[in-house]
Amino acid sequence: MPGLRAPSDYKQEPPRHPALVINSKEPFNAEPRRSDLVSSYVTPVEFFYKRNHGPIPVVDDIDKYSVSITGTLGHTKELFMKDIWKLPKYTVTATLQCAGNRRTAMSKTRKVKGVGWDVAAIGNAVWGGAKLADVLELVGITKCSRITPSGGKHVEFVSIDKCKEENGGPYKASIPLIQATNPEADVLLAYEMNGETLNRDHGYPLRVIVPGVIGARSVKWLDSINIIVEECQGFFMQKDYKMFPPSVDWDNINWSTRRPQMDFPVQCAICSLDDVNMVKPGKIPIKGYAVSGGGRGIERVDVSIDGGKTWVEASKSQKAGIPYISDSESSDKWAWVLFEAEADIPQSTQIVAKAVDIAGNVQPENVEVIWNLRGILNTSWHRVHVRIGHSNL
Repeated sequence: MPGLRAPSDYKQEPPRHPALVINSKEPFNAEPRRSDLVSSYVTPVEFFYKRNHGPIPVVDDIDKYSVSITGTLGHTKELFMKDIWKLPKYTVTATLQCAGNRRTAMSKTRKVKGVGWDVAAIGNAVWGGAKLADVLELVGITKCSRITPSGGKHVEFVSIDKCKEENGGPYKASIPLIQATNPEADVLLAYEMNGETLNRDHGYPLRVIVPGVIGARSVKWLDSINIIVEECQGFFMQKDYKMFPPSVDWDNINWSTRRPQMDFPVQCAICSLDDVNMVKPGKIPIKGYAVSGGGRGIERVDVSIDGGKTWVEASKSQKAGIPYISDSESSDKWAWVLFEAEADIPQSTQIVAKAVDIAGNVQPENVEVIWNLRGILNTSWHRVHVRIGHSNL
């Protein structure tokens, strides 16, 4: 593509914050430390998890960069950044979460395949850009359309980056047309993150943001948008990011029996403590995040300091000075909440957190019941251990 290219090696990678925990160097996959993750409601760009499948694309000439839209009106339309900047600009506060968040803990039950994430393959940002519904109107697709006159039911996003999983081809994914054309779904073609121009790691110059859905569908470094009849047939839609039962292994898997994962389930994690902690007797703060997909707010977060026998409700917050109400217009429906509780810890114990969303969905108690061979969607109760004094770990 003129103006934007995908390197064949890792010699032009951007700088990254030294405090990131690196899970893979090439391609670069990293997450912040737990305490850095929940230090603020809006995640600083440098502490936002990095998820990549190949070398980071390079912009040579922003004026020559364009996105092609095909599958409508019988021809291709090229949109340059100046065209997108002319559209109404919206800001959407949305949490992105890799489907593999908390995979490392799941792998302790039984080995899984994938990048070994702790609890921080997640972040909350203020995304700025044009609504995809407005962009699609430029090519004659009206808002809230379920199907185009030519039979298109899905919107495919194709990146410029190259992936080994696609045999050197581009990363791609799709969402239903009705979601893409519904202004209330807040799907963006984003060019800003936290009030600044996107950086290279996060999709510069243009990326898709699909709120409430696993991060794999928010395609970065956008090359083209295709209106298609069936959902995208790319690797990451058809042979990855699907939720299988514990009985399925690599010998009996049939990818076609499951739909691509879209919304992420209700999730929470404790971030003020590591998996195992040495503390002195007394009060300790218990802080973390909670989030649910599909725009479902968090009704409550329960915390236990005796392994799940008894519970107290944690306080929840989003924006400073504005009380969080799970279904209020004043709350950011696509974003996480930060929770906090204080507990008196007289003896060594297990601290547990679980969240409940406004639909009454609650996290499963044990990881064993949701184990799957790709290690996605580990939303089991989050557990950490505290040891008093200087006892042996």
